[in-house]
Amino acid sequence: MDLAKLNELDLSDIELDFKNAWSWSKSVQILVISLCCVTAFGAGFYYDTLDQLQVLETTEKKEAELKTIFELKNNQAANLSAYQEQLKMIKQKLNDIIKQMPLEEEIAGLLIDISQTGVASGLEFKLFKPASPVVKDFYSELPINIEVIGEYDELCAFISGLAALPRIVTIHDLIISPLDKTKIGKHSDMLMAVTVKTYRENENTRNDAK
Repeated sequence: MDLAKLNELDLSDIELDFKNAWSWSKSVQILVISLCCVTAFGAGFYYDTLDQLQVLETTEKKEAELKTIFELKNNQAANLSAYQEQLKMIKQKLNDIIKQMPLEEEIAGLLIDISQTGVASGLEFKLFKPASPVVKDFYSELPINIEVIGEYDELCAFISGLAALPRIVTIHDLIISPLDKTKIGKHSDMLMAVTVKTYRENENTRNDAK
């Protein structure tokens, strides 16, 4: 049928009796069938296909996420031996550090070593005061507040001597100032205030290791 003629139909002049649909003109039958097809297609798309498209979109996103996770896991598996070797090295370094921490019965001897290092460097002690331990994860900090008087070279020798001790000793909050501000020089007496820290493995950590 010519579509131009179909477009010329005046729908207001059409009286549809579905009981006598066979008696309708061919142009009306085509129009009604076309409308029914379009309506059926639209309803099917809305109630069925649209949901399927949404499910498809969700599935595609999930597929992309799973692909990313798979690639990550695959890379981790490929580098597993390297990670294990690094972990082994880290554990070894940690064990070496723990071995350098003084035991409970060695703390008194370490304090003596620190003070003797200062005396051997030619320093005069004004303050040597161990503070309360500071508990951390698997170790405790043992701070010692120190004030000493000596020349610049003697102070440097003291710091170098602390670094050479067999147990871990670190330097914190170091302040050096001249005793007499009118006499500032390499051989002038200086006052050094410093916090020296050593470290001890916590007893519960040691028991867990056993």
